[in-house]
Amino acid sequence: MNTANQTTLHQSRDIERIVDGVATSDGAGVKLTRALTGKLQRRLDPFLMLDAFGSDNPDDYIAGFPDHPHRGFETVTYMLAGRMRHRDSAGHEGLLENGGVQWMIAGRGVIHSEIPEQEHGVMEGFQLWLNLPARSKMREPWYQDFSSASIPEYVTPENVTVRVIAGSSNGVPGAVTREITEPLYLDVHVPAGASFSTALPATHNAFIYVYRGKVKIGDTLVESRRMGILNNTPGADGVTFNATEDARLIVVAGKPLNEPIVQYGPFVMNTQEEIHQALGDFKNGRFA
Repeated sequence: MNTANQTTLHQSRDIERIVDGVATSDGAGVKLTRALTGKLQRRLDPFLMLDAFGSDNPDDYIAGFPDHPHRGFETVTYMLAGRMRHRDSAGHEGLLENGGVQWMIAGRGVIHSEIPEQEHGVMEGFQLWLNLPARSKMREPWYQDFSSASIPEYVTPENVTVRVIAGSSNGVPGAVTREITEPLYLDVHVPAGASFSTALPATHNAFIYVYRGKVKIGDTLVESRRMGILNNTPGADGVTFNATEDARLIVVAGKPLNEPIVQYGPFVMNTQEEIHQALGDFKNGRFA
């Protein structure tokens, strides 16, 4: 962990709108909050979905996510607390623990499972879906686990702790970089009364999701379990927020693909014909 001074911004983005997550369940009944739904995919291109899960009741998570397929996008699973064992049909296996990240490219197709490896305690984290460009949707699947210790961190002079999962913030490069969509993914811990700034490319769509406390951007308060979509105001070169109490949030940004999005459950392609092909390939055992 190192110390980094914050970028001085000319103009911060403001909050365009606040989104309440939708309570739902997925997998074999895991209870979660879907903050980024299909209705926001075009506005927040290249991001397709954000699920926040968190409970100390094992009944809410113990069944996990048994074998299920994906094609056409990337998944980023970030564990704040708990342990999740994952296996896939390409022979990969790993254990996600507190503070760890799994970054997976589903590409042309993979079948995987994510099963909690605990029976008590808190299970908390996020899963973010990042779209792949048309030319990469049928590439070979890939994944990598990052332990908590391997996620770059820095602390600002105001004692804000920033974990850089992807992209770069205040001169600190993250664990993952991607061409084309150029995603930024930060986990930011802000003490009460402190402020934080980071640059955001003008080309990128961006949002925050507060999971502890509350923060203020301009005159808008974003409370816990709320997403704040950041506007794309010309001239804004980043975002600045202040914590009215101890707060934790993720900051996510990416360059839009501006391509058609056709989704059918766990398949995200560019045309209906490609979705039919994905269904046929899955049914006939042609995934990895």
